[in-house]
Amino acid sequence: MTSRTIVIAAGGTGGHFFPAEALAEALVARGHHIVLMTDARAGKRANGVFAHNPQYVLRGAGVAGRGPIRALRAGITLLGSAWKARAILRTIQPDAVVGFGGYPSIPPLLGARLLGRKHPALIIHEGNAVLGKANAVLSRFADVIATSFPTVAKLPMGARTVLTGMPVRPAIAALAGEPWSTPAQDISLLVWGGSLGARIFSQVVPAAIARLPAELRARINLTQQARADDVDAVRQAYADMGVKARVEPFLNDVPALLRAAHLVIGRAGGSSVAEITTAGRPCVLVPLPIAASDEQTENARAVTDAGAGWMIRQPDFTAPALATRLQDLFTTPDDLARAAAAAATLARPDAALRLADIVEECLQLSPSPAHPPSLETETRT
Repeated sequence: MTSRTIVIAAGGTGGHFFPAEALAEALVARGHHIVLMTDARAGKRANGVFAHNPQYVLRGAGVAGRGPIRALRAGITLLGSAWKARAILRTIQPDAVVGFGGYPSIPPLLGARLLGRKHPALIIHEGNAVLGKANAVLSRFADVIATSFPTVAKLPMGARTVLTGMPVRPAIAALAGEPWSTPAQDISLLVWGGSLGARIFSQVVPAAIARLPAELRARINLTQQARADDVDAVRQAYADMGVKARVEPFLNDVPALLRAAHLVIGRAGGSSVAEITTAGRPCVLVPLPIAASDEQTENARAVTDAGAGWMIRQPDFTAPALATRLQDLFTTPDDLARAAAAAATLARPDAALRLADIVEECLQLSPSPAHPPSLETETRT
């Protein structure tokens, strides 16, 4: 197979960056050359496969939710970065550029389009059930839009879309098919706050656990991600009530934690949902309120519609409500078992390979025989 040069554009949060890393590993394994274009935040975490390949850090800025002056400045920043990306792309001459959404992906893909008629193949991946604002801009000239969910709102009419699923890290993909077991004595609870919106979990979850009957509370073995400035207070709260708890600002052993989890409480970002369902674990999802798109609510709805978990909107996410939900689930584990089985049906552990197939198809290369690309175009609203 002919080796090609492929630029991967991803930045911002891990929700964009980890899927990009999974695709990069799949493409490198097939003999392709990878170049990362990212922003300063993600550039700090560009380890693994990206550490051994060229990287370019571009300035990026979000436009949504800003006043007109700040939005104008952000737009100027993005346009300047796009011209810088164009100059870099003219030098490295990539065969394809793949973007993973978020504003850091705009300069590389826009810069590629500014190369004119001889621009490289352009592919974008949408990780949520609602097309993001950055991808809405990029979708106008993308050759194909790969999606994580079967139904994605706000896709442009006539766009070529292919359902690949959300690429997950190999250690997460390896969890597919791992059985979920009914809690015997200890109940393993994973509270996964993420970098955005974790504070409400620090406020609500300890208070909810405190409301549980003492005999049930004594069975809980809890791991919680919390903001750094909340860690000490949350640790102390669990210690005061005698709950076995590990509270950290960052969880670097997520695959092992998911494997052990009987229930996950977390946000409903596309990457988080993909990792939970790949592991086949039941979940309580609290969508991060995003007024502009409400994408996390739609992600959570896809999970709850499948019977794989329960959604509690943030205004309703209170200690009494969560305590009631937890007591019901932990005392009737059959509901958890059914949700775990439903979650497993949503798993797409080969999403990185399928997306790599799409990239190769756009390059007019032979696809992987084990994972033929889905060529049909699906209509989504």
